[in-house]
Amino acid sequence: MSRFSQNPIPALGAGIGLKPHHYRAALDGADGLDFFEVHAENFMGDGGPPHRWLAAIRETRALSVHGVYLSIGGRNDLDKDHLARLRRVVDRYDPAIVSEHLAWSADGGVFFNDLIAPPLTSAALARTCDHVDEVQEALGRRILIENPSSYLAPATVEIPETDFLNELARRTGCGILLDVNNVYVSAFNIGFDAECYIDAIDAGAVGEIHVAGHAVDRFDDVVIRVDDHGSPPPPPVLALLERFARRAGLRPVLFEWDTRPPALDALAQEALAAKEIMRAAGEGAVHAS
Repeated sequence: MSRFSQNPIPALGAGIGLKPHHYRAALDGADGLDFFEVHAENFMGDGGPPHRWLAAIRETRALSVHGVYLSIGGRNDLDKDHLARLRRVVDRYDPAIVSEHLAWSADGGVFFNDLIAPPLTSAALARTCDHVDEVQEALGRRILIENPSSYLAPATVEIPETDFLNELARRTGCGILLDVNNVYVSAFNIGFDAECYIDAIDAGAVGEIHVAGHAVDRFDDVVIRVDDHGSPPPPPVLALLERFARRAGLRPVLFEWDTRPPALDALAQEALAAKEIMRAAGEGAVHAS
């Protein structure tokens, strides 16, 4: 058991992904949000206005730092320079949560535009565990790993994705960032049961929840759902959120809207509504038991 598994889940409530045009409103502090998430790669420079804004916001709000380009699920060794840059961001802002995607996002020094899910094999699991161990040792803290959104069924599945994530958490002590929109999108595109996926995830390992909306694309007679983060979460996604909360109670919940996002107040309303869904469902579970 890793020493990082003993790190408690942070007591955060509702948050949103922070965008530059929200900086001033975020400083006003009238939105009712508890934390903001930023992408680590946007703050890997040494200085400039983005750091000045974020430092000011960090004085009154908690932060979640989310990375996308470590290629935790890739076949290559981790990029040591990129990991060092991530360490500087984490040291600089001391976020409540640090997370990464379960993704193969680079290969041979080439970064992909998509966050590709790794093969669900025992070899890929062992390699991903090694990568997570390396990141946690470099940062000196526990990280969360986010379940991917998928558009094609993997050619080989030795281990169901939920078992892959649960075993990754068990072996390394990392936590799981459960993106319920990704679950819904993948379930539709590949053809598995989203509710069974939610039920199979180790609730004790989940340290943060993501909710978002998605797009529906049609190509002739083929329909796919695309994780574009460009709309409010639809009822089926919120139903998955409620289902998880009935079993696990409240977790930090983040609303993502990255494609032409509206004003901060509109995003805050969605995040706070998701928090209330989790709170009410969690309390119902306690009363029922």
